[in-house]
Amino acid sequence: MTLLLDLAVNASYATANRFRKAFWRDTVLLPLAGFAGVIALWWLLATIRSEIMPTPWQALTANWDYIIHPFYRRGPGNLGVGWLLLASIRRVLIGFVLGAIVAVPIGFLIGLYRPAYLALNPLIQVLKPVSPLAWLPIALAIFNLANPSAIFVIFITSLWSTVINTALGVSSVPQDYIDVSKVLEMPRWRQLIKIILPASLSYIFTGLRISLGVAWLVIVAVEMLTGGVGIGFFVWDEWSRLNLSAVFMAVVLIGLTGLVLDWLLCKLQEAVTHRPAQS
Repeated sequence: MTLLLDLAVNASYATANRFRKAFWRDTVLLPLAGFAGVIALWWLLATIRSEIMPTPWQALTANWDYIIHPFYRRGPGNLGVGWLLLASIRRVLIGFVLGAIVAVPIGFLIGLYRPAYLALNPLIQVLKPVSPLAWLPIALAIFNLANPSAIFVIFITSLWSTVINTALGVSSVPQDYIDVSKVLEMPRWRQLIKIILPASLSYIFTGLRISLGVAWLVIVAVEMLTGGVGIGFFVWDEWSRLNLSAVFMAVVLIGLTGLVLDWLLCKLQEAVTHRPAQS
């Protein structure tokens, strides 16, 4: 009996040790290796073309003030990158939430009713490939202001992926679920809340995550064109000054911010669906 217990304990220790090694390798070492490879490539290119491109160390030292003081205010228009990121995130979230409020009901309508699908699907297929920046002149003509125009472009950008994925999720609900609800004489609104919505939540959140990622991509380009306070205008302004060190820093910040936004939406999905979300 003691021998069997010792074998079981040793086996559990060995399994835990293998798990720790695999976790350390997959979660820490391999991602660090990927980042190290990119930094090494950047350093090599900067060494070859030192007249136009800073090395990672030069970019870090040149932007150290931005990094340690992200929320400074030094006069009109002279703001830290933290304020610029918050301004861009605010525009994205407003446009994204408005887009989700419109897109999810439209997706339900298309997924539930074939006439709605036949009427709206051609319109979606025509408008979906239009570049988001093509909407910017129309938005500027309507609002005559940069900030609401940027929000409108984000709103348009956020529609299509959410509409399509919501409609797919609703139409993919097993018919057996619907038949059981009819046997139980559920009213239509209760079918939507208790059966169709929970069964399609994973699809809806997939569409929302895609829409948020695209919206964060688009806001940088929109702010380059409209100006004002935002990380996109910061990139364009620093490029105009030939300050590539600040441009590289902004690229890193934009990528990290997009990662954090997607992570937050993943956590919201897990809280709503009570299932792990794929990142």
